[in-house]
Amino acid sequence: MKRLPVGVLLALAGCSGVQSPLAPSGREADALFSLFGLMMVVCGAVYVLVMVGLGWSLWRVYRRRTVAADSVSISDRTLDRGVWIAAGIIIVGLTTLIIGSFIADRAMFRARGRDAMLVRVTGHQWWWRIQYRDPATGSWIETANELHLPVGGTTRMSLGSADVIHSFWVPNVAGKLDMIPGRRNLLDLTPRREGWFRGQCAEFCGLQHAHMALDVKVESPAAFNAWLAAQARPAMTPGNGIAARGASLFAGSCAACHVVGGTTAHGRAGPDLTHVATRRSIAAGTLAMTRNNLQGWIAQPQAIKPGTSMPAVPMNPTDINAVAAYLEGLK
Repeated sequence: MKRLPVGVLLALAGCSGVQSPLAPSGREADALFSLFGLMMVVCGAVYVLVMVGLGWSLWRVYRRRTVAADSVSISDRTLDRGVWIAAGIIIVGLTTLIIGSFIADRAMFRARGRDAMLVRVTGHQWWWRIQYRDPATGSWIETANELHLPVGGTTRMSLGSADVIHSFWVPNVAGKLDMIPGRRNLLDLTPRREGWFRGQCAEFCGLQHAHMALDVKVESPAAFNAWLAAQARPAMTPGNGIAARGASLFAGSCAACHVVGGTTAHGRAGPDLTHVATRRSIAAGTLAMTRNNLQGWIAQPQAIKPGTSMPAVPMNPTDINAVAAYLEGLK
């Protein structure tokens, strides 16, 4: 089999995966993908017609050319006919795109009724605060940097920002929408396929904009309900002496910025860590959730994510290991 050029392989690499609008896995993403296909067809047809017209015109000029350059002419009737044909093509093409855009907008933003689950997402430099409205009690269940969605159901996202303009984008599931300080924008997500996907801030928001990612898990309604119920419970009690010592150190050094449900940690500056060990990553997708990465993040956050609001807390390696052991047990 012949080898494909590197450029072709790189182009094909963007056609699928966990962060690609060309692999739609939600109702809203399907609408956008259909609109994209329509635009490609219309614009491609116009491009071909323009190139054909240009080639035909050059050919006519060449055929009618004489020794004297000023003898080259094209009849006014031919020019008028070409102008009207071009105008007709443009009108038909633009009208088609307008209708397609209207249909796609209706598919993405039409109201889905009162049964839609409400999730409030607030962008921070550079992480995501996520709050679920408990359908049973009406209270808010908070987590961070990892979004869970039930497959087949509609989730209404209420998007805002705590500092600068961000933009919420999970390309496999839906289009992007800006998150603006002082207001809330609404976006519906209706995933149709289970699996892990990746979201990203799509509006440049500072030094670590590229490291403001979002893990998104689409799962069955039963699995989602079980996950949400677990998130509503308080933090687990430390299971051993090292973790217990880590909890004590955390209460003294970290509680001012973080929440751990069921403890005295009630800080709001940073992410909620009540069940941090259940997440795939830390630091908004920057590092995988492992014991070593937890230790590195605690010891040198500025070296891993320069400019982050997470300060370096002065601790010796033993204390850092204890705090990491405590966080690793928060499931």
